[in-house]
Amino acid sequence: MPHRKGFPLSRFSIADLRQEVLDQGLVAEISGATIWRWLSKDAICPWRHRTWIFPRDPLFVEKTGPILGLYQGLWQGHFLGPKDFVLSADEKTGIQARHREHPSVPPAPGRPALLEHEYERAGAWVYLAAWDVRRAKVFGRCVKKNGSAPFDSLVGEVMSQEPYRSAARVFWIIDNCSTHRGQKCVQRLQARWPSIIPVHTPIHASWLNQIEIYFSVVQRKVLTPNDFDSLSKLEEALLAFQERYEKSAAPFQWTFIREDLARLMIRLNAKSLAEAA
Repeated sequence: MPHRKGFPLSRFSIADLRQEVLDQGLVAEISGATIWRWLSKDAICPWRHRTWIFPRDPLFVEKTGPILGLYQGLWQGHFLGPKDFVLSADEKTGIQARHREHPSVPPAPGRPALLEHEYERAGAWVYLAAWDVRRAKVFGRCVKKNGSAPFDSLVGEVMSQEPYRSAARVFWIIDNCSTHRGQKCVQRLQARWPSIIPVHTPIHASWLNQIEIYFSVVQRKVLTPNDFDSLSKLEEALLAFQERYEKSAAPFQWTFIREDLARLMIRLNAKSLAEAA
């Protein structure tokens, strides 16, 4: 890595590498194409990176296990019944309507579409949504401000219709934001809807919540690029996409299961012990 050589770089370019090996006298001459060919075949690719979140919740395993079980159709070691439902819910906050200073130019032969960099903010929505994990149904609404009341309204919208109204159990997978955090949230929801079982993700582990997958689809297919001249048009686009998406949606193929969790924790624990030693 460049920092090990004292270079003020996050990573080497091909040109940087070529110059370095020539300066070190490792070869008399070499082309950038040759370096790239060698590197592309190597097992370790130090120029690549991805972000990740290290588990920091002391009860990470205890909180993650039940969620992974629900995704596999299990709760406390027993299979879910036909009158059990699993919903994943959260808020996508700060979705701005960005009115571009100049109208966008459509693509032309040999040229991509042109989107004006400068824009005026036309306001922002909070998009609340719930995803039925096993039925591939989505419920959503736009509100000006986040809070427990808008979230409870979304829950009420879902719980007031069949099959949730007469369900035996409705599991709601939610994170730990202030809107639906802790035992206070559990008591509030169950006081109105006794069949609800809130299931909180571990702290800093929203990736376990399947609604985030849907939000990523919304980001790619509706909000990129962001070119809306009013909040009403942004809301219209979000809700129209929601309806369109549901027509062809299928349950997400969740592949991270309890056995993967056990292997992950073994690796992390082994690494922690090695670092401590």
